Amino acid sequence: MEKQQFFSSRVGFIIASIAMAVGTGNIWRFPRVAAANGGGTFLIILLIAVLVCSIPLLMSEMVIGRKGRKGTVGSYGDFMGKNFSWVGAWMGFVCIAIMFYYSVVTGWTIKYVIFAIQGKFTPGVDTLALWESFTTNPAETIFYHFLAMLAAFFVVYQGVTKGIERYTKIFLPLLAVLLVIGAVRAVTLPGAGKGIEYLFHFDMEYMVNPRTWLEAFTQAAWSTGAGWALLMTYSIYSKPKDDVGSSMFVVAYSDIAIAIVAGLAIVPTVFAQAPTLDYANEALAADNAGLTFIYMSELFTTMPGGVFISIVFFLGLAFAGISSLLSMVQVGVANLVTAGWNRKKAAVYTVIAGFICGIPSAYSLNFLDNQDFVWGVALLISGIFTAIAIMKYGVEKVRTKHINHEGAIMKIGRWYNVCIYLNPVIILTILGWWIYQSIEWYPDNWWNPFQVSSTGTLVLQWGLIILIFILANKWLRRYFNPSQPDFPGGK
Repeated sequence: MEKQQFFSSRVGFIIASIAMAVGTGNIWRFPRVAAANGGGTFLIILLIAVLVCSIPLLMSEMVIGRKGRKGTVGSYGDFMGKNFSWVGAWMGFVCIAIMFYYSVVTGWTIKYVIFAIQGKFTPGVDTLALWESFTTNPAETIFYHFLAMLAAFFVVYQGVTKGIERYTKIFLPLLAVLLVIGAVRAVTLPGAGKGIEYLFHFDMEYMVNPRTWLEAFTQAAWSTGAGWALLMTYSIYSKPKDDVGSSMFVVAYSDIAIAIVAGLAIVPTVFAQAPTLDYANEALAADNAGLTFIYMSELFTTMPGGVFISIVFFLGLAFAGISSLLSMVQVGVANLVTAGWNRKKAAVYTVIAGFICGIPSAYSLNFLDNQDFVWGVALLISGIFTAIAIMKYGVEKVRTKHINHEGAIMKIGRWYNVCIYLNPVIILTILGWWIYQSIEWYPDNWWNPFQVSSTGTLVLQWGLIILIFILANKWLRRYFNPSQPDFPGGK
């Protein structure tokens, strides 16, 4: 077993963790979902959701990762018991399955940085045609998928301190600066006031609307990465005395703060530059890719200084994508290192597998959409497993011994216990809502596993993976948690 690595400081760990949480969803999902669900009303509920769901799950992940000092399989096998290594395998697999297509999306952002530098976003350009010509050219999409994986490999190969910590200390401040530049430019555009009002207005009608709460809790889960095992993986390399409570509060609310800045960069731009109110509403109602690569690109063509701002915007999006991609690659690396692999060899094989398995998503948007739906929603199951792991170990024991450890800066009260017991109920409600929506999308053939976003495709793919891992539990335990000396600072 290689010598255990650690982040050089608590600040380094927190910065890397924020960079893990901040991804493309902060920039292209939060603004449109917030705008569609009451603006300021949605934001208030989101802050509540982060406190109730995200922070308790992030603290739980930090405890599990730091106690085990192993990859997902080994850590969950230790924490829950030898019969539950399959849970850690599920947690790790979901992250890696997302990595397969997330690298493709990150590749899109890199391509659009190049488009922006080339000055493509000028008056008269057909941004829909530009998008379609790129995404229907497999040679290009696969190439930029390769570039995204190569960038992640370059960082992760260098290790935790010299790689992940060093580069996230560059990526995160740059991302923040780029988004602030975009936000300042957006809010100073003539007519931007309508967008600011739209983003922050309070409406009691939305406060009592169940859908607003479901959307806010979903955004909290997907934005912060709570319960996904990404934070758990980074926690392997945190120092034993690093504070749990205050660190996770900083990570979670920093993620939301960056999302709000992204909202200020996008929503006022849409309202200021849109030729009509209908166009603005149409842009904000588009899907993630549509808002970002079609509508925003078109709005840049009419904005004063739009060429410069388009470079700033897509650079920020690329930094967000790469910083999150690093954590997904590291999940694979950490598990292989626990199994006895050399870290550099583990990085090589993880990235090669990521590139090869990501090719179908680079080739077909339908396949990418299917994988995004299946494994994006599967993250909710991972959140439930995280809460169950804490219950099995002992919620009060986790709080008093591992969160409120000796020297802890912030002492966490019993509200943590309440939230852990509430989380499975809340997450199951959100999961049920997504399944209900998928049935509404396919009322006649919701059962068909070959539909892009059907209930059938969820059940088939989830069931197959869980069955395989349960049957392979003994092998997983032996291979990913061999009899080796514990890492320093572990148990």
